[in-house]
Amino acid sequence: MRGQPVRVAAIDCGTNTIKLLVLDEDGADLEREMRIVRLGQDVDRTGRLAEEALERTFAAVEEYAALVARHGVDRIRFCATSATRDAANAEEFAAGVRARLGVAPEVVSGDEEAALAWAGATRGLPGLAGPVVVLDIGGGSTELVLGSGATPDVAHSMDIGSVRMTERHLRSDPPSADEVAACVADVESALDACPVDPGAAVTLVGVAGTVSDRLVGSTAAERAEMAWLHPGRADVIAAGALVLSRVLARSRVSELVVSEADILDGIAWSLREG
Repeated sequence: MRGQPVRVAAIDCGTNTIKLLVLDEDGADLEREMRIVRLGQDVDRTGRLAEEALERTFAAVEEYAALVARHGVDRIRFCATSATRDAANAEEFAAGVRARLGVAPEVVSGDEEAALAWAGATRGLPGLAGPVVVLDIGGGSTELVLGSGATPDVAHSMDIGSVRMTERHLRSDPPSADEVAACVADVESALDACPVDPGAAVTLVGVAGTVSDRLVGSTAAERAEMAWLHPGRADVIAAGALVLSRVLARSRVSELVVSEADILDGIAWSLREG
């Protein structure tokens, strides 16, 4: 099929969400879905994927398999990221995906995850002033990617995602000052060791949506009432806000460019161009 128009399906299975994107032969969206499955539940503590998390994820995979079959796609790529990289029972997850979808999941490295995030985030934003830093705050990890062209120059993945930081530090609802301080210290330590300097960016592109200080001081129930926030992110978004705030504090930009496209789009376009 190389060189011919193809219909593709991309699945991005992260620590908190599993997403599906189906593109038609012209590259237009046919299907774009997201389910909150929290695959990475307790992985930071136990090193294993929880049985109930696997059940939630497999249920979503079955839904997606039906959609993929209905659209008659030519190529499928299923990418799993931070939670699966860290799990001792990742093969149980892989076997379950193969049984339901007919393809094996790729457990992508942090570098590959960052490159896909770069491709997805920048493709639809031509003419950005460089250097550009792309920030992708996920559930298990956060990627910073620096570049000025079609491919990144340097990328780094850090284990400071919103689910991981919430489970590790923000155990009260709302979080206490000491918990917030511990979370911030963890994030700052990871950024200190990161080879991508947010201060190098002329343009900072974020793919994790809008966050603010109000989120950290709110309870999970109060956050769930915010119309723009998906309820499945309400309990972990405060940690994501803290990660973003520390990255912004190190940058010299006056605004954050928000991309509606992310790693999922990067996966889909890798199939079309492969």
